[in-house]
Amino acid sequence: MKLIAALFSALVLMACTAGNASKYSKIEYEAGACFGFCPIYKMTVNPDRTAVIDAERFTFTEGRSKDEFSGPKEGIFTATITPTDYQKMISMLDDLDVKTLKTYYGNKNVTDLPTSKLRITFADGSTKEIEDYGKHGTEKLQMFYEFVEGLRKTQTWTKVD
Repeated sequence: MKLIAALFSALVLMACTAGNASKYSKIEYEAGACFGFCPIYKMTVNPDRTAVIDAERFTFTEGRSKDEFSGPKEGIFTATITPTDYQKMISMLDDLDVKTLKTYYGNKNVTDLPTSKLRITFADGSTKEIEDYGKHGTEKLQMFYEFVEGLRKTQTWTKVD
């Protein structure tokens, strides 16, 4: 009986571990500048839910003066993304079918729009990069950008540098 219980426990543990394996080994998002006070930062999220933001300007502060452009960069911050938010982000990526998206979206005839860059590294080592001038590539992509950008305000970030 102990052997059966041990085998059952091992199977359940293996099933849980296999179900948690992410097909993404790294998610990188970069928010670029505009001619105003757009947040400028790079965020990296790992499969263990750890995240790093390299914040240039207006990432955690609101810009109100042109003088703020000459100040020091905000710094480097870390957080652990909540399980619920991480799962939502992964579900959104799955729903995007990232590998089928174009590598560039945007209209270069319009000026003063921020550019986002999304780089997904898959568990098999392959990558997909998407540059989006104006952040309006597709409706689902736009929703993903909004969700990722919202993580700046919904997670607990700690300044490390």
